[in-house]
Amino acid sequence: MYIQKQLKIKTKGRGTYDLTPEITEIIQQSKVETGLCHVFIHHTSASLIICENAAPEVLQDLEYFMQKSAPDGDPNYLHNDEGPDDMSAHIRSILTQTETTLPIKNGNCILGIWQGVFLWEHRTSAHTRQITITLQGE
Repeated sequence: MYIQKQLKIKTKGRGTYDLTPEITEIIQQSKVETGLCHVFIHHTSASLIICENAAPEVLQDLEYFMQKSAPDGDPNYLHNDEGPDDMSAHIRSILTQTETTLPIKNGNCILGIWQGVFLWEHRTSAHTRQITITLQGE
């Protein structure tokens, strides 16, 4: 069985957005019992992460780390067509991931007890992000 769904997620700007409930719902509605769930984001300035979902400080610390690693408005960046957060958003996306694959067992996504799947918006302004979820299995 092969199923593909599109999600449009509206962000309010830089930060993390938990996609786990939407992914779980798509898997459960699909009736796939065993297989794989592939999640892909169609953007170069936002990414996907599997991360701690219980302690919000983890996500805050990740943002702090990225601010130090890829600061906005660095005068050495050549690319700034869309503002001071343009190149830093591309760097953040490259350092993280634009896709992830999750196992499905007994009709559920298998994640660790403290894991969640997040869209990480790297731009400071609001955007609508497109995500494709592809399920393969039986």
